[in-house]
Amino acid sequence: MTKEIDLVLEGGGVKGLATAGAVIQLLESGYTCQRAAGTSVGAIAAALVAAGADARGLRAAMERLQLRKIPDRTIPRARGFSEGFSLLTASSLYKGDYIRDWLFDELKALGVVTFKDLRREDKGDDANLTDEQRYKLVVMATDVSRGLLLRLPWDYAGLFNRPPDDECVADAVRMSLSIPFYFRPCTLTRIPTGEPSVIVDGGVLSNFAVEIFDRTDGEKGRWPTWGVSLLPDLPEGLRAISPLLGPGFVPPMELMKQVVATAFVGHDQTHMNRPDVRDRTIEIDTTGVGITDFRLSPEERSALLEKGRAAAKTFLAGRKSE
Repeated sequence: MTKEIDLVLEGGGVKGLATAGAVIQLLESGYTCQRAAGTSVGAIAAALVAAGADARGLRAAMERLQLRKIPDRTIPRARGFSEGFSLLTASSLYKGDYIRDWLFDELKALGVVTFKDLRREDKGDDANLTDEQRYKLVVMATDVSRGLLLRLPWDYAGLFNRPPDDECVADAVRMSLSIPFYFRPCTLTRIPTGEPSVIVDGGVLSNFAVEIFDRTDGEKGRWPTWGVSLLPDLPEGLRAISPLLGPGFVPPMELMKQVVATAFVGHDQTHMNRPDVRDRTIEIDTTGVGITDFRLSPEERSALLEKGRAAAKTFLAGRKSE
């Protein structure tokens, strides 16, 4: 059986530590990731693996990520007041600068800054791939100004007239991390008109695009695409994103919470029920951990990582028995 794979990693906030654990186990088991795609926090592990991080490097990067710094307040940094002020003025509780800067440094250490550093030239790839699709990484984001799912770097040229090679990888991942109401939305402008688009979390339209690397030219895939999913527990975690979306608030806000939750999971829950999707997906039970539980203890972080590793081991054992 081939040891080459493509990976598609779902979003899920802090639960992404479990995603990293699954990826670490796959790498330790001798698998080589040819291409990776990710949404929200899944885009972080996808970017690091696409940049060449091995199992040890990915684990070390996760250890350097300081969870408590991720909710970075605006000035004034008074707890509660800062969040309220930011929500009213910037439509979000936190800036999201820390996690972007952390990822930029991690990728730069691996020799990756722009998508040019992740170009992929393989004559055996899908014959229908355009030049803009020949990269090792794809990041999902949502353009709410146009109501479109963005696949970056694929859509930079066609939708924004921006050369994909020039775009910063960490910026693309930060766009995908823009959880509505939690992290500040990003803006992407079209060249040369300067027409802006507001960009939020890719999970709003597709949190688990496991089919993104499937061939369209009629040829058989040279290796499988495997996904890592945290989907079953995501709706519960969404309650912690914002006070406005919490239980017991006024009915319109309760409806908003349900709409946001459905946007994140509705399409992908239906998608996951297909046998061809479930059979190639590593599912990790992260019950009890909310997507914004950034105050996890070292022991809880380690346990989450190990849940991912255990799920990957179970998945691989099942593949061997086929």
